[in-house]
Amino acid sequence: MPFASLPTAIKFGSVSTLIVLLSFALFALAPRTASPQKPASLAGDYSGMLATLHLKLHLKTAADGSLSGTLDSPDQGADGIPCAEFHVDGANLSFTVPSVHGTWTGKVSTDGNTLSGTWSQGSPMPLTFLRDTVAPVTKSSRDTFVPAAKPSRVDGFWLGELHAGSTALRVQITVKSDASGHEYCSLDSLDQGAMGLECDHVEFKGDSLSFDVPSVHGHWEGVLSGDGNTLTGTWTQGQPLPLTFAREAAAIAGKPVSPPTFDPAMAPVSAADLQSVLDRDLAKSLASGELAPPTGIGVSIGVVERGVRRVFSYGAAKPDSIFEIGSMTKTFTGLILAQMIEQGKVKADEPVRELLPPGTVAKPEGAEITLVDLATQHSGLPRLPDNMDPANRKNPYADYSPEKLYAFLKQHGVARPADAGFLYSNLGFGLLGQALSVRAGVSYGELLKEEVTTPLVLTDTSIALSPAQQSRFLPAHDGELHPTNPWDLNAIAGAGAIRSTAGDMLTYLEAQLHPENLKPNPSPGAGTLPQAIQHTHQLRADAAPGMRIGFAWLYRADTGNYWHNGATGGYSSYGFFNPEKDYAAVVLVNRTIGKDGSFADRLGEHISQRLAGKPAISLAD
Repeated sequence: MPFASLPTAIKFGSVSTLIVLLSFALFALAPRTASPQKPASLAGDYSGMLATLHLKLHLKTAADGSLSGTLDSPDQGADGIPCAEFHVDGANLSFTVPSVHGTWTGKVSTDGNTLSGTWSQGSPMPLTFLRDTVAPVTKSSRDTFVPAAKPSRVDGFWLGELHAGSTALRVQITVKSDASGHEYCSLDSLDQGAMGLECDHVEFKGDSLSFDVPSVHGHWEGVLSGDGNTLTGTWTQGQPLPLTFAREAAAIAGKPVSPPTFDPAMAPVSAADLQSVLDRDLAKSLASGELAPPTGIGVSIGVVERGVRRVFSYGAAKPDSIFEIGSMTKTFTGLILAQMIEQGKVKADEPVRELLPPGTVAKPEGAEITLVDLATQHSGLPRLPDNMDPANRKNPYADYSPEKLYAFLKQHGVARPADAGFLYSNLGFGLLGQALSVRAGVSYGELLKEEVTTPLVLTDTSIALSPAQQSRFLPAHDGELHPTNPWDLNAIAGAGAIRSTAGDMLTYLEAQLHPENLKPNPSPGAGTLPQAIQHTHQLRADAAPGMRIGFAWLYRADTGNYWHNGATGGYSSYGFFNPEKDYAAVVLVNRTIGKDGSFADRLGEHISQRLAGKPAISLAD
């Protein structure tokens, strides 16, 4: 589950199946489509539970009987996720949520008040929706919209490009006013098939326009030009980026998001045989796709099954190539926290404020953010701080210093919201790493070495590389395959600063599978390491639908996998381990996430499915 992220220049990776320009904790963005022949009796609002997560389904019917809808995940602050491909055949109903490759299929009760069915996002899970007895107050009046007799000066279709590094994504907004003079808008991310995201708090006063996009925690504000043809402003989704819109005569239709295809299941593949299977499954990628010689892209893979270990590579990579692992760093930060808990240096429920330099941030009146809140992504902190202004947008975290982090905390505070749910935050894990470093009195890199890499003998896992390691550091590539910069992280190091090899990462995953087998080591952190590793696996909170979270590690009940992924400006990663089936694998790629999603995620999921003997997401797409 990659997480949500911003454009290439400011993301670490994601925890969701699709990582896009405008994303959030679970769901990415998708087009809204409608199919005809939908009975009007199904229009309304429905509630359901997927595992422990609340979901809201909103169905609407058009004059021609066609059906459209959106899905909310209130526990994650994810609202208005477009559904698509509605099909009704008698009592049978189905629809998709393309952005997360999800499908709901089921039956409608005679009275239309119960939708009983199954949610599939890799593996099926029961999901029943019940019609709400009292319709909730909606955030907009789209259902009863009466257009203004005379459009306002800002009404119309607007097209802009959001630039981050060499990545440019087209963003379209549609603005309209009603008979009472209120403005409404929707936002489309055209290159990603993300259509119809509803705006909120739309205000147009004088020449100034502003609006929020709640489903992705985004905000735009700017000014209409004197000739009425340009909106010049700033998009903020953690960090402000310039985004200017030009008036268009008509809206541009977004390209539909195609559902993934799957290769047929085969008998569970052993670690010893995986490379020969991937030779075939990756043939198209190697010949003319992601890993073709002209791209400069390579992938290193590590896999272990019941003690049988293999490390191999494709494309421009070698088995010992070094990559940035992005947000997989968070699992190391979680392990450092567990080590320090086992050693009595911190407590899980200790307020993070107490680890920071005296006077950094005031004690809040009520509940405050603790270390376990940060480690389980339940702190309520935003994905990124709002005071980032990088001198080099291709290396955006290099100058984000502890002083800037503390300045943000002083302004934002460390109060924990009463309803803080799972909200993926690079800021939160960066703060956790910084706080642990302050308590230990050493840098994050030195703390990583003391508590994890030296006890596990991970000789190629670090933040700073030696000259010999630099020679094996594979060149970075952005989402369009152009060369780009590696990243240097400062105060946010605990969220994504680590560099490693497939071999070292496989050793790390083997320790997750069998901490009891760790050999004695004279390093100070070795004695508590087996217990600390087990500590990180304890599932402490809900995450995305069908998932729980320990210390950074996400757990999928349907597969039995603990997993995490990551991405920086020029690299991506995916790793998982399955204690019950005794296998693990890691994928490292020297390309970040592109408009087509994450190759590391697809390959990692493919390997997991091959090891489990299930249909495997196709790599030929």
